[in-house]
Parts: sequence; structure tokens; C-alpha cells
Amino acid sequence: MKYLILVSHGKFSEGLKDALGMFVGDNMDSVRAIGLQPGEDTQILAARFKKLVSELTVDAELVVLGDIMGGSPLTTITNVLNQEGKLGKSIILGGVNFPMALNAAILKDSLSQQDLVTAIMKEAVSSVKQFSLIEKSNENDDDI
Repeated sequence: MKYLILVSHGKFSEGLKDALGMFVGDNMDSVRAIGLQPGEDTQILAARFKKLVSELTVDAELVVLGDIMGGSPLTTITNVLNQEGKLGKSIILGGVNFPMALNAAILKDSLSQQDLVTAIMKEAVSSVKQFSLIEKSNENDDDI
């Protein structure tokens, strides 16, 4: 079974999981969220994550989306996955945004690891856009 693990500083990952639930609905059994809380030591986060991993199926494959590549939460989770021998069965991406998390949640069970990474990364980049107003023309072609 493939699991989507959302990792962040603070409660960002929990909020992201909550928002995903509005779109994914009943398919949230395989989504987990964990964050490094203010004032919390990374060793405590590591212990909480080890417990989370122990509750997953033995053959679990993980798609880990972190808020910042190289940040303490994602680095801690990566170290635990290495210690638990699960790093080889994991996809780890940093810089998560909602569209990429939604893509991961929907596609994780239907694509190979490489195709999933490609789809998630494509969505991550293509979804970031600047909002701009477009002026509506006052000309009406029907008046001719």
C-alpha cells in the first residue's frame, strides 16, 4: 500500500491534510500528517514518526511531501526512514503546495514511482501563477 506523508514545521501539514479531505473524501485512510511543533526537539519528532511508521503496513511505500527541502522536519523524517530501511521505497519531495499534494493523493496508487514524481513535479510548477485582472473591452461587435 502507498501512503502520502505530509511533513512540515508547525501545523501546516495538518491543515494541508484537512484541505485535501475536502477534495479526496473517503480516500484519506492512506494520508498522514506530522509536523515539528514550536519548542519541540527533533528527537521527539523522530520518535513520533517512528510510531507512525510502525502503524503502517509492512510493505508500505511512502510518498513524503515536505514544506522545505533540507528543513529539520523533512531531514528528521528522512533519517528515520533510512534507519527503518524504508528509504528505498520512498519518494521524498520538498516545497509542497496544495495542487502537488492533491495530485499525489489522487495518483499515488495508479502510477509508477518515476511517473508519479514527474506528475507531482509538473503540477507543482504549473500551478504557481500570478493573478492578474484582464480589462473587458467596451466595444460590442453586435453594434455594427
